[in-house]
Amino acid sequence: MASQPVYSGARILGRWSLNAEGSGSSEEALDRLLLPVSAPRRKSSSLGTPEPPLLRTSTRTIYTAGRPPWYNQQGAQSKDAFVIGLCGGSASGKTTVANKIIEALGVPWVVLLSMDSFYKVLSPEEEALAASNDYNFDHPNAFDFDLLVQTICKLKQGKSAKIPVYDFTTHGRQKEWKNVYGASVIIFEGIMSFSDKELLQLLDMKIFVDADSDIRLVRRLRRDITERGRDIEGVIKQYNKSVKPAFEQYIEPTMRLADIVVPRGGDNMVAIDLIVQHVHSQLEERELSVRSVLASAHQAQPLPQTLSVLENTPQVRGMHTFLRDKETTRDEFIFYSKRLMRLLIEHALSFLPSQTSTVQTPQGQDYEGRRFCGKGITGVSILRAGETMEPALRAVCKDARIGKILIQTNQDSGEPEDHDVEEGRILLVSLLMAEMGVHSVAYAFPQVKIITTAIDKSVDELFHIIPGMGNFGDRYFGTDALPDRSDEEGLGEASY
Repeated sequence: MASQPVYSGARILGRWSLNAEGSGSSEEALDRLLLPVSAPRRKSSSLGTPEPPLLRTSTRTIYTAGRPPWYNQQGAQSKDAFVIGLCGGSASGKTTVANKIIEALGVPWVVLLSMDSFYKVLSPEEEALAASNDYNFDHPNAFDFDLLVQTICKLKQGKSAKIPVYDFTTHGRQKEWKNVYGASVIIFEGIMSFSDKELLQLLDMKIFVDADSDIRLVRRLRRDITERGRDIEGVIKQYNKSVKPAFEQYIEPTMRLADIVVPRGGDNMVAIDLIVQHVHSQLEERELSVRSVLASAHQAQPLPQTLSVLENTPQVRGMHTFLRDKETTRDEFIFYSKRLMRLLIEHALSFLPSQTSTVQTPQGQDYEGRRFCGKGITGVSILRAGETMEPALRAVCKDARIGKILIQTNQDSGEPEDHDVEEGRILLVSLLMAEMGVHSVAYAFPQVKIITTAIDKSVDELFHIIPGMGNFGDRYFGTDALPDRSDEEGLGEASY
């Protein structure tokens, strides 16, 4: 099983949101499989001296919990994610190779997907066979290829997907599934990665990890005994009865389909460096630096119709004067922030769904008013500056639920990210925004309503709003700004 991912966020475009809630037969399955070939096995190796990696090797593996932001100015995804398929025999070192590729890539948006998660749900009879080591887990029919193809398709399109969690000790899926989100690179590894025709078409790069059969047997013994609670007799029985024959019949013949064969697995750093260089070149072609693209793409264009700016009355402009003045004390900054936030939240609530409602006044007269017609209101503050808007929401919506999301700036990529929520139910409420941030949100998420008190024209080289009001979180909470810190000030400030 893969280790738990480390999540890292990037600077977001706005920081407060309001959410108005409202298999076939075995014969058919085999038709999808690539037919085994009788071609002789060939050995391949990575030759030559690789060029230095395009990016510095990362010190950690980074996974993201948000939908990736590579969209064009029309709101469509610019490119599909780059999918790498890793195939090889059981215990050949596929996961080790995958982790080393991720580490060497040094990019923030990577998903590692294991074929082990997609074993089929066993019937009672099959569970009994599995308990006695008589069920063939190394046959193509043991895997849910329909779910697997559907999942990779969604991830490749930048969408989130639910992944089953498989328990090797009970030979079954756990009740709780995990959410995985699309990424710039998706690495999929498994013994049958090249066996299904539909799955093969989704792979942009195919890697076969080759290891000596004796080494694979030793690794499998160690893994199954120490990690999966098996006994040595059962492991050897299963290996001779199903693992070894399946490798010779279904796995080894697919080596011919690989773009590159990696002998010695994770120890072959020459091959891994070549793979990383190729992936880097593919990512460059996908133009993932969305902010610079959007910054130039929307110059001189009118602001989107989804934007609503609070009327710039003398009262509102006076509060902005205090908030933008660098000499304003912290107490005054907090006081005028709260006043402006209350007005902003009241304005935002006018965009929630409502319907006509007739009530009777104490004088016995009918009054035709309006009532909120949604199921509920949820405010999600994005820490830490977004928390400052919670009191304003609670003051005007007594039954509103409050959620929180922590998003940190990724200092390497500087890219924004968000969570997969239905766009039509989101109101993005931000105290202050830049034109570039408004365009970025509007074109990537055209159904999201954007609500703010003011729009500033420019951003500097660090994407801080100009003229702006400084680091809102530091000014509000009285903390000193850290070097290169931008999680509280970016394309949207103090957002909800």
